[in-house]
Amino acid sequence: MAGVRWAVLRAAAALIVVGLGGSPALATTPIVPIAAASQAFPGPVGVCPGQEAPPPPPAPEELVSGAPPPAPLPVPREPVGGPRLGSCGDVLAPGASPPPEVSAAGWVVADLDTGAVLEAHDPHGRHRPASTLKILTALVVLERLDLDTVVVGTADDANVEGSRAGIGPGGQYTVRQLLAGLLLNSGNDTANALARSLGGIPTTLAAMSAEAARLGALDTRPATPSGLDGPGMSTSAYDLALLFRAALDRPEFARLIATPSVDFPGFGDKPGFQVYTDNQLLLHYPGAIGGKTGFTDAARHTFVGAALRDGRRLVVALVRGEQRPVPMWRQAAALLDHGFSLPASTSVGTLVAAAPERPVATQTTGNGPGAQAASGATGTGGGLTSAQLLAGFGTVVAVVTLAVVVIGRRRISR
Repeated sequence: MAGVRWAVLRAAAALIVVGLGGSPALATTPIVPIAAASQAFPGPVGVCPGQEAPPPPPAPEELVSGAPPPAPLPVPREPVGGPRLGSCGDVLAPGASPPPEVSAAGWVVADLDTGAVLEAHDPHGRHRPASTLKILTALVVLERLDLDTVVVGTADDANVEGSRAGIGPGGQYTVRQLLAGLLLNSGNDTANALARSLGGIPTTLAAMSAEAARLGALDTRPATPSGLDGPGMSTSAYDLALLFRAALDRPEFARLIATPSVDFPGFGDKPGFQVYTDNQLLLHYPGAIGGKTGFTDAARHTFVGAALRDGRRLVVALVRGEQRPVPMWRQAAALLDHGFSLPASTSVGTLVAAAPERPVATQTTGNGPGAQAASGATGTGGGLTSAQLLAGFGTVVAVVTLAVVVIGRRRISR
């Protein structure tokens, strides 16, 4: 089994490079330090030193004994959303008052309607998403499935680890009901059932990766449809804000994410019951229009939410936080309050609506033999187009899925 595990991850490292337009030989290229990469590509690198991949310690399900982790995603030469968003620290408008202190390693506050980023802290630092990844899962479901399609629950759905909505074997659920369980109380069982309806986990992850790349969420790589940790999983505060903004454009998502509770079917001889939201911001913050929580041991606490005040709609996203000095939803509320206090004209960057069309030179550093060195030069010869990024994301997902199957373990995501 150890040999199989090594082969899977070694293949992942090679195929990541091939999928991005390179060759397998690049998978063993010596690591290039951040400083050297900065010299190769003048200007913002787009991610802070040591943060091209989520920080340690990794979850057990991210590791395969004796094998390197998947290489980090390529880093755009220019940070998505604008050069200031490549900062490792606070990104504030000139003269703006300091934001409240929060425990999150990265956060973003942005205008939902204009896309203007009002303030941020390490917006492109890569971290594990936990269940906030379900926003991306919902986007794919809304794109590909009929909401009235009936899905029959299975024992595999019911036995998935982590938080569950309450699916049972033989139970009959519409896609709309499964989405409610996915978004309100973060059901990993509903994520499993929806992935099965989409054609299986590999197909679902490929669709999720393609959607993230299409939208410009280039820090995001899913390894599971539920947000449970897996090899190569990553996102950023910037990407979560961007994905939530895109999802709110879907009327059914906007309706569900703003719903405190829904009726959920029973199964067998068990009657139906209520599914309740776990988003305290929705329940306690004036003007809240929805949000999504997340937690795993490795990801720590993640959160994304939005609110309306005086005609302005703002989104806030936080990654790798703790429930102190106050709960995460209160930290998000404090950031929203601060964002609403800023002039509507404030902008330190932009939440893009799509990936850059022009080629982008990339560099990636890492700590293992699967890391890809800085490569290419400015201009079309050394960059990746959006189409190449899309292809690369899909290739990565197929291999990461194999690694997840080999590992066969899950840790709580809620």
